[in-house]
Amino acid sequence: MNPIERALGILLLLTGGKLVPATVLADRFQVSLRTVYRDIDRLIALGVPIDAERGAEGGYRLAQGYLQPPVALTRNETAALLTAMALVRSSRTVPLADDLGSAEKKLLATLPKTVHGLLKDADRIVGIEPIPPDIFHSGTKAEPNDAWQNALDGFMTGILETRRVRFEHFNPSRNARKGHDVEPLGVMFDRDLWYLAGRCVDTDTLKVYRADRVHDLEISGFRFRPPKEFSIQSLLGGTWLSEAMRRWEREEDIAKIRITAAQAKKLSADWYYRHAVFTSMADGDVLISIPSTNRARILPLVRWLGPGAELLEPAHLRQELAEELSSLTACYAPAQTFDRSA
Repeated sequence: MNPIERALGILLLLTGGKLVPATVLADRFQVSLRTVYRDIDRLIALGVPIDAERGAEGGYRLAQGYLQPPVALTRNETAALLTAMALVRSSRTVPLADDLGSAEKKLLATLPKTVHGLLKDADRIVGIEPIPPDIFHSGTKAEPNDAWQNALDGFMTGILETRRVRFEHFNPSRNARKGHDVEPLGVMFDRDLWYLAGRCVDTDTLKVYRADRVHDLEISGFRFRPPKEFSIQSLLGGTWLSEAMRRWEREEDIAKIRITAAQAKKLSADWYYRHAVFTSMADGDVLISIPSTNRARILPLVRWLGPGAELLEPAHLRQELAEELSSLTACYAPAQTFDRSA
């Protein structure tokens, strides 16, 4: 028996939880006590946690819980795990980062080879967007619910099984739902929201959908071949939003706001509005064009920008803002003084 075989045999004998005297090990493997001591030292040097107790009734045993049963994860469980790991890695600092890395390697070693490729390609199908400055934005918070979870789960299942998904997507600017047939390619986490990225079958374009706006998702029987060149990483850094803005400009009404250069510089740092169109004007001001005329989005923005910002279009929002400002002016006008001697 060579030293490696003997060391493995010793390791197996020590897993019972009871102390095993060195003399028993020497008899079992027909070697000297000195050889047993060397084998134990070799195992400890390799990081195997062996407890040793001296005395007449002493001996060696493996630290409790060191050897775990094989991990049997389903494909979906593996996908959930890699998503959680991606979320953790997105943090600037992670407790026990080195231990997290070694734990991931050990976990990968215990999983079936059929899922190794899935874990290896984790960065290709799961993207985590770093949190950018929120200079000004509203309406991005959504409370998780069963429909949101079902949409995310179903979309992820479609990715893993390379099957199309069908769902209805709610468009808040039109206050309407529309059906979509999509080949799911990846998911993305950005500012407490999950986004679903896939090829829209009807338009043959890559689109991104907010998961909380997806309803009645079903997995289709149609399989598809994911493009090898696709990676969710290509949509990070606001790339997907910039591309969506250009599409919305062709499909939606445009709001136009005249702002100062200083306001434009400040607003261009925002995670959302920096992807709008900024056009320099002859007098030094800047015209920002936003593909939305939703009052809940546009009016708060103009109020926040304050003096120096002028809402030019649409006309009905400009009128609504003018009436609101007139009411405020009347409210804050200096109070009339009365002659008490009269």
